[in-house]
Amino acid sequence: MTKEGLNACAFSVNGANPQPPSALCCTALSYADFGCLCLFKKYSNFLSAYGIDPNLAMQLPAKCNLGQPIRC
Repeated sequence: MTKEGLNACAFSVNGANPQPPSALCCTALSYADFGCLCLFKKYSNFLSAYGIDPNLAMQLPAKCNLGQPIRC
């Protein structure tokens, strides 16, 4: 995903009360490499360093009607 795509999804993947993904977030997700996301979740603290809750991030595709939640 681009930096703009990550920013568009930021409020949906962090905090105690994440917001539903915006249309811009869902559009960005349609171009995302979910395999890459799984690698970051599994082998790096990259996601948490940027305030991204990996579990919330894995749910975004389903929330955007792009398929099932990601399973790594």
